[in-house]
Amino acid sequence: MPPLEQFTAQLDKLARFEPGPFPVISLYLNLQPDDHGRDKFEPFLRKELGDRVRTYASGGPERASLQKDAERIRNYVENVERSANGLAIFASSGADLFEAIELAAPVANHRLFISDEPHLYPLARLLDEYPRCLAVITDTHSARIFVFAVNEVEKTDRVESDKTKRHKQGGWSQARYRRHVDNFREQHAKEVVDTVARIVREEGIDKIILSGDEVIVPMLREHMPKEIAEKIVDVVRVDANAAPNEILASTISALQKKDADTDRERVDQLLGAYRASGLACVGVEDTLKAFELGQVDELLITAAPETIDPGSAVASNAAPAPSAEERAADVLIVQARRTSAKIRFIEDASLLAAVGGVGAFLRFKL
Repeated sequence: MPPLEQFTAQLDKLARFEPGPFPVISLYLNLQPDDHGRDKFEPFLRKELGDRVRTYASGGPERASLQKDAERIRNYVENVERSANGLAIFASSGADLFEAIELAAPVANHRLFISDEPHLYPLARLLDEYPRCLAVITDTHSARIFVFAVNEVEKTDRVESDKTKRHKQGGWSQARYRRHVDNFREQHAKEVVDTVARIVREEGIDKIILSGDEVIVPMLREHMPKEIAEKIVDVVRVDANAAPNEILASTISALQKKDADTDRERVDQLLGAYRASGLACVGVEDTLKAFELGQVDELLITAAPETIDPGSAVASNAAPAPSAEERAADVLIVQARRTSAKIRFIEDASLLAAVGGVGAFLRFKL
């Protein structure tokens, strides 16, 4: 799978794509095998690609471009990594475009779009669902540290200290032994914190999950710099010897639960700022205007694109292009990527329903 930097570079490249006369294929495939270990995407790919291509006039340049794309896509999927859980391909031979992104993160459903530009909403949502984060699994003498991104392990580190043993020889008193143990644990906690702080700063991580017992976690918090402690999302219980995939699953679950819990708070902040004529706007049309003026700092968009109200700002092309709602979502995502605005997907569609599924915090007012 590509590292996060490559993934985001491909997404930004696609966001800069300028529509032209040739159609663009956006293909999303779920590569997870069925209960029998067989791929499930072949029938979808065979039927949908052929059916869509036939909607274009025979002998025309658009159909010729699509036929080349279809052949190249079929050849590519034959050699995709078996470990991949998802695949996104964007192709337009007439526009010299072919970007394939193999994903450790699962793609929910097979989807095929043909339009004048890439359909990027599902790809951007994967970045939100599976962000870069750090997990620390520790006890009083060892720590395993993982950096996860887009549902896979990017980097690992380890802090290991000798286990403290009580020696019968030497006549240690209980008090002296206890002081030795406490000093040992204190030093271990400091080493873990120093390692975590270094990784967080080097990797630009803003989400941390801790796992540890009632002894080590308070010690870690005591020694953490304020700017590192503020990045702790949750403290979970994970077996110290758990496999990396189990730790990843627990980490993603904790992150997603926390996001769901704080979505309402963030939307309330948006609506409060908007009602007070502050640094916020709502709705597709006003948000697009704010993007054009470079005002948007953070885009809030529903995780159910079919509930977006595009108004008159975005019109859908004729089938088989994405719907007007999906095109509106794409336009907003593209603008956010082009302007380095943050993107937050709101899982509960009802929270943004009153404002058409979209809003934004602004950097400044005019």
